[in-house]
Amino acid sequence: MIAASTTRSSTLVGLAAIALWSTLATLTAASGGIPPFQLAAVTFLIGSAVGAVRWIARPAGIYALRQPVPVWLLGVGGLFGYHALYFMALRLAPPAEAGLINYLWPLLIVLFSAALPGERLRLHHVVGAMLGFAGTIVVVTGGRAVAIDDAYLPGFAAAFVCAFVWATYSVLSRRLPDVPTDAVAGFCFVTAVLSALCHLAVEDTVWPAGATEWAAVVALGLGPVGLAFYVWDHGVKRGDIAVLGAASYAAPVLSTGLLVIAGYAAASWTLLAAAALITAGAVVAALDFFRR
Repeated sequence: MIAASTTRSSTLVGLAAIALWSTLATLTAASGGIPPFQLAAVTFLIGSAVGAVRWIARPAGIYALRQPVPVWLLGVGGLFGYHALYFMALRLAPPAEAGLINYLWPLLIVLFSAALPGERLRLHHVVGAMLGFAGTIVVVTGGRAVAIDDAYLPGFAAAFVCAFVWATYSVLSRRLPDVPTDAVAGFCFVTAVLSALCHLAVEDTVWPAGATEWAAVVALGLGPVGLAFYVWDHGVKRGDIAVLGAASYAAPVLSTGLLVIAGYAAASWTLLAAAALITAGAVVAALDFFRR
């Protein structure tokens, strides 16, 4: 059983991933016109280096790569599978609708966590996750009706499977507490290789057009496509996974807020409404966390 103090501190570490993921859209916009799989290949390569740097101070960390095949399948399947399906969903369906379906993953994490040993799903977890999802509907759709067209069903299906993959990866990682976070560096490297192969197969190569775009690419690899996966791994293994799932709905509203600040999007009342719903949902879901 994980001690309450350890659970609390690990949950806070996991929350750092949500903050880092909120920068993903802004940094991606600043990176220019790099094709998705090429961008994934470069940033995941940088992300793998983030973990490998730790091995300079802790050479034994490299032995974390000696994991059974099922662990590698889970790690690479989670990182590469999620991103490949997400890119596919964006190609086959409108971004708003695909993004909304993709953001089912925090709710799925909350629900799936009930199956974990020692975890108990409470009503306030579900209520908090539902409030967060409502806020995501507001921020992703801008308060407009979404179009459900049969022609987009393959994209919608890819988005749903995408959400299922990330939720499954996150929850099953909890079942592998003995797998060190150092192993994430290996998962990132294999994901970079697979992304590069997909890029060569389906995309034209486009490199960043200047120092600003290169800086954005490097920042992506260091933050939302790098450090975020390491702190998320630590958080879901040792923190309050239901709280992390519900709190993940903060990512889209924080992301939209950063786009407004950076000048890539306009401010609106829907952003404020979404922030209120998501904040309320996170507070409700984290009642046990605050009590401790």
